[in-house]
Amino acid sequence: MPELPDICAYLEALEERVAGRVLERVRLNSPFLLRSVNPPLASVERERVQELGRVGKRICIGFEDDLWLVLHLMVAGRLHWKKPGTTHTGRQMLASFEFENGDLTLTEAGSKKRASLIVARGREALPDPGGIEVLGCGMEEFRNVLRRENHTLKRALTDPRLFSGIGNAYSDEILHAARLSPLAMTQKLGAEETARLHAAAQRVLQLWIERLRADRKGGFPEKVTAFREGMAVHGRYGKPCPDCGAAVQRIRYAENETNYCARCQTGGRLLADRALSRLLRQDRQRAQ
Repeated sequence: MPELPDICAYLEALEERVAGRVLERVRLNSPFLLRSVNPPLASVERERVQELGRVGKRICIGFEDDLWLVLHLMVAGRLHWKKPGTTHTGRQMLASFEFENGDLTLTEAGSKKRASLIVARGREALPDPGGIEVLGCGMEEFRNVLRRENHTLKRALTDPRLFSGIGNAYSDEILHAARLSPLAMTQKLGAEETARLHAAAQRVLQLWIERLRADRKGGFPEKVTAFREGMAVHGRYGKPCPDCGAAVQRIRYAENETNYCARCQTGGRLLADRALSRLLRQDRQRAQ
């Protein structure tokens, strides 16, 4: 799933291409993509883009008359920029947004169509899970949100009601940088550990925003992936930890996995898949 650094890369590329431009036409290839009825999708056609923003992992495109298009890419949704007049076909093609200087297209791989599009009127109508922006929060605010409920650190970092824009990949990187176990409980974290986590979260997210900006080189980010060269542990199961050389471990549950270094993060203790699954299940049941 595209997370905060990836969404920032998309937004910067869109700012360069569609800010101030008129959206001439929207073509919807999948009726399941659109999750709103009023205002109608056609209401944004022939409207000028005035603002681009992000709410959590959602991309928000603001138009005249306080209209907004909100795209949630979920796991497999991706954006692309095509030359004007390009024919958009294929089973993965969900929608295209046609501007005079090019077409923004949305594709989604796989059979599970989870990506969504809504049209909203007014900034107050934008869907907002409520998580704080880690890059803009101070230590006290971060600590208060982290300790609001007793969750595993992995669960807390990826909860959009707590922290905005962090998912499976960057939570692994943050926890490795902070030298903390993904199964450590938030309300048992000491002051020094909390400060370490706060600093690591800000450092890792800013680092990857800058790296993706440099990789893009003014182009459109076409290779958005959860597994990137240069990551410390995420997607690196069995490979050496860049800091200590020990093999990166993983714990799998449902459709996700957590990668970590036992030597750096858990005092050498391996975390069992079954134990993690049970903890996460109990964690989510308490949050319901």
